[in-house]
Amino acid sequence: MFKDLDPILHSQLRLAVISLLISVKEAEFTFIREKTNSTAGNLSVQINKLKDAGYIEVLKQFKDNYPQTICKVTPAGIKAFELYVKNLQSYLTIKK
Repeated sequence: MFKDLDPILHSQLRLAVISLLISVKEAEFTFIREKTNSTAGNLSVQINKLKDAGYIEVLKQFKDNYPQTICKVTPAGIKAFELYVKNLQSYLTIKK
């Protein structure tokens, strides 16, 4: 009856990051940190988990001699998010 929820996306912060990236396609680390109201350290750990799962790409570069991290959702990340939402809906739909 209930579908399994992806443990990678079931974390509140990781789910927020994926949701944000799906809506904007790509974003800088500082933008994501501000929108999710998370600490830099915690966000960094969660971004690495999403990257390791293949759900996002992370590009590190320099802009005006300052480090810049850009995150972008991957097709696998979009698919995982859509499946997560679909499976979550099974918890909200009560069948008698």
